[in-house]
Amino acid sequence: MTTLGTGFVRPRRWLRGHPLAFDRGLAVAVLACMICASFAEPNPGHEPIFGARTPEPSSVLLMVLAAGALVMRRRSPMAVLAATGLLSAVEFVLMDPPAPVVMSTVIALFTVASRTDRPTTWRVGLLTMGVLTVAAMVVGNTPWYSQENLGVLAWTGLAGAAGDAVRSRRAFIDAIRERAERAERTREEEARRRVAEERLRIARDLHDVVAHHIALVNVQAGVAAHVMDKRPDQAKEALAHVREASRSALNELRATVGLLRQSGDPEAPTEPAPGLAVLDTLVDTFRNAGLPVEVACADRDSPLPAAADLAAYRIIQEALTNVRKHAGGDAKAEVSVVRVGETAEITVLDNGRGTEPGPAASSDGGGHGLIGMRERVTALGGTLTAGPRYGGGFRVHAILPVTSRTRAPEGPVTAETTGGSA
Repeated sequence: MTTLGTGFVRPRRWLRGHPLAFDRGLAVAVLACMICASFAEPNPGHEPIFGARTPEPSSVLLMVLAAGALVMRRRSPMAVLAATGLLSAVEFVLMDPPAPVVMSTVIALFTVASRTDRPTTWRVGLLTMGVLTVAAMVVGNTPWYSQENLGVLAWTGLAGAAGDAVRSRRAFIDAIRERAERAERTREEEARRRVAEERLRIARDLHDVVAHHIALVNVQAGVAAHVMDKRPDQAKEALAHVREASRSALNELRATVGLLRQSGDPEAPTEPAPGLAVLDTLVDTFRNAGLPVEVACADRDSPLPAAADLAAYRIIQEALTNVRKHAGGDAKAEVSVVRVGETAEITVLDNGRGTEPGPAASSDGGGHGLIGMRERVTALGGTLTAGPRYGGGFRVHAILPVTSRTRAPEGPVTAETTGGSA
């Protein structure tokens, strides 16, 4: 059975690609059936008798015309139905005995029903059934109640119903195919969106890690170079801080890049992401680099959700890095984390004068620090303000929801981008 079905695949594909050839073959088959039926004499209760009558040349001409019209049934279905219906009515009126020209009308009505909407099928089908049935009953040479007249009614009605069923099935299959294609496009778009979000998140983490640690390494290396000759002990201490900062940078880079590994890879990171629990360690690295930092963190016993905890840590890390790079050598910083109802407020202040304008201050600058902070806060549904303080210094203030929720950005987060960013 499988081999037989496979053998029909190629001819079926060829016929679908050559519909005109199929219609020509159908017209020839219908003509052959009509001519054969015209030689048969109905025999109620028994099999029909063949050879008992011979069709007239005019009947053969009508059959040829009706079958030939079927070649154009796909291009002009309504015109073909009107032509075959007219030829069938002429056959009923003029020919005795009539030839089965109505067979071509049945095929034409099926084509119309399969290619139009249901209301059109009802209107055209009822009109065709009525005209042909009345013509057969009123002007035909058989009694009005004969089986042949009832057969005209039955076959035309069956053609309309079958065509409508084919049209409904075709529409159903098209809808399923379109829905499957739309679902596939949606899955691909969702996959691309997730990939883009993951790339953005990893890029933010890499930026935060590299900017923070490289800034500390740069500061401590400068200190070591400055005091190397006069105060070697202080230079050794600065180099120790350089080594510690570089080791921390490598560990965090390894943990971040490890997220790109296959699941189950034994080298994938297992330690949790940094958060406010290690805030003191983060602040100590800046203090060792010569930046005085005061910390006020309330409700340490009530940890934030994981996403908010990581965002708060990265915001503080980036803000302090900016202070160390841009606020000047005599700057001091203050960090506060306060729970207020359903939100957590993170504030980083400094009193620096600013040794250079931050890259984020210009619209075409290359800095990504403030941009990364905005993206983190907005992804969690919070708000961020960043800008200079009255009287000098810079202020970064973030409000994060303590409930785990995310939303799409509704617009740009308020930020006065005149301060610095890595």
